[in-house]
Order: sequence, then structure tokens, then C-alpha cells
Amino acid sequence: MVNATQINPLQKTCTVSPSTIEHFREMIYLHYRKHGRVLPWRLTRDPYKILVSELMLQQTQSERVVAKYDSFLREFPNFSALSRARLQNVLEVWQGLGYNKRALALKRIAQIVETKFEGKLPSDSVL
Repeated sequence: MVNATQINPLQKTCTVSPSTIEHFREMIYLHYRKHGRVLPWRLTRDPYKILVSELMLQQTQSERVVAKYDSFLREFPNFSALSRARLQNVLEVWQGLGYNKRALALKRIAQIVETKFEGKLPSDSVL
């Protein structure tokens, strides 16, 4: 636990012990093992599919994303397909998720990955 002497009011931060962090992790993992839902993006290690889910899940309930995730991936299965797609088609498939800026951003990311990184999402920051 964090006690009052560990809090620095000027920095608005506190020190948390490694054992407290480990205990918190164990609690989260235990809760997930008991109550975690099976979601399609949790069943893949494909960076493209994970990226698609991350953008879809921003400010959108997971149930709505589940309904669109597979159809989006069928239409645009990889960076190459998405980067070459007509914007109108991307927005049509995205319809129902709201916040179309996310679809635009995803298409732009696909174009950058295709042109600058030969279709492979970099594993580290490139900024």
C-alpha cells in the first residue's frame, strides 16, 4: 500500500513498491481468468489485426466492434489491401462504428506501412 509519506505533493506522484505492483498484476490476471471474455483480437498476434481492433475500440463498445471487426478484416485483410482501398469503401465498411477520423487514420497508417516499411508494422517507435 502507498502511505502518505510516499506522496510528493509538488510532483503529484507517489512511489509504489514492486511488491504492490506485482500484487496488483496478480489481482488483474486472476479477475481476467475468471471473468475475461473471448474476443477475436485476443486470439491473434497479427500486428495488423491488433491495430485494427485498437482503433475500432477507441470510444466504442466492444460489442459494436465485435460486430464489425470480422467484416472489416474480410474486406481489408492486411495493410496492402487497406492502403489500396478506395476511401469511400473503407468508410462504408466502417459505418456503424462512428468517429470516421479513426478509419481515415487507419487507412493513412496502412499507406505509411506499405510505402515506408514494406508492409510490415515496425516493432519499435519510428518517430
